[in-house]
Amino acid sequence: MFGGVMVGILSGYPIALVLAGIAMVVGVTVMGPVVFLQFSMRVYDLATNYYFLAVPLFVFMGEMVEKSGSAERLYGGLYMLFGKVRGGLAVTTVLMGTILAACVGIVAASVVMMGLIAIPSVLRRGYSKELASGCVCASGTLGILIPPSVMLVIYGPMAQLSVGKLFMGAFGPGFLLSGLYIAYIVIRAWLDPSVAPSISGDEPKVSVPQKLRILVTAVAPPIFLILAVLGSIFFGIAAPTEAAGVGALAAVLLVIAYRRLSWRVLKESLFHTLTLTCMVYLVAFGAQMFVGVFLKLGGGQFIKDALLAAPGGRWGAFALIMFIIFILGFVIDYIGIVFIMVPLITPIAAALEFHPIWFAIMVCVNLQMAYMTPPMAPTIFFLRGISPPEWGLSIGIIIRGVIPFVILIMVGLALCVAFPEIITWLPDRMIG
Repeated sequence: MFGGVMVGILSGYPIALVLAGIAMVVGVTVMGPVVFLQFSMRVYDLATNYYFLAVPLFVFMGEMVEKSGSAERLYGGLYMLFGKVRGGLAVTTVLMGTILAACVGIVAASVVMMGLIAIPSVLRRGYSKELASGCVCASGTLGILIPPSVMLVIYGPMAQLSVGKLFMGAFGPGFLLSGLYIAYIVIRAWLDPSVAPSISGDEPKVSVPQKLRILVTAVAPPIFLILAVLGSIFFGIAAPTEAAGVGALAAVLLVIAYRRLSWRVLKESLFHTLTLTCMVYLVAFGAQMFVGVFLKLGGGQFIKDALLAAPGGRWGAFALIMFIIFILGFVIDYIGIVFIMVPLITPIAAALEFHPIWFAIMVCVNLQMAYMTPPMAPTIFFLRGISPPEWGLSIGIIIRGVIPFVILIMVGLALCVAFPEIITWLPDRMIG
């Protein structure tokens, strides 16, 4: 069945149709018409899952944040605060990507916004093209991990885990990676000043009152939005779905406050929300049908037995699972991987006695790494697709810029293995 899926995807067919089609053919052939009853039950259970209501709400929140113009304000504000130090513009880009990840939660939107805002400014000031493109791709993919990530909203029901605890567990590695990116930029700028030159002295100086005003008007609103959503989850005030509603309302208020609300903005945001949500549900329905047939045929037990018998014990099995997920990330979107693989690998992780939240976040970090690893990294093609000729960003330049950040993600994964509390500390102290 997996061979058929790979052939279908590599042939260019939509993953939802490939999964559903193979499930129907194999299911009817082996199980008979009764398989349609199983399909309807699994699809109904998914469609009525309360947690999945958070998906369109978080997507709408991200769309409204994008339309509010807060990204431009945020970049300008962070630039005023950090831009004059060596490597400051690249540091500003990473900080903006980290904050946007917690507001938007959609990788493509984050990379496109950051590319259009940050790249011209960074290149105009003489920064290395490789460093500029690497910063945008790396910090843009933090949207996969840092809550309210759409992937975490999907992962929770698939693994029967608390979405709120997944959100809290993702904070540690998310900010760890952000810190590693910033440390790399600062060290590289110090070792080789030509890749990130200091800002010239003719830049206007910013007084303390001006900095305070920038903090209040440009930096504070998105941070308040983050705290409104994630703070309500952490303190047990609201479940993730209710918090998503709060975030959507707060994002609308942000658009109103910035005087950007119009019928066109609202219509575009709702249309994009509907499009992405329908895509997620179509993949989910196809994956549920596929996984249902696969498990019914004993595929789940076969994979479990094979991995448990892997050399190296539980860590050998863990390494093999991570490798499989990483390779699948080259050809399948992370949403499809979550729907297909999580129901299969979660029982194996339980049998290996791994902490469920720790294991889930490790899978998510691994998917983030696959999403920006050449040669088939979607993030690279997002940035290349919006790059005009005058930027001079070829695929080769972007790949060279991304590779150091991929290595940093590997370092982050190793640190999370060595110190699992990076992931588990916050969820274990969560209220509710």
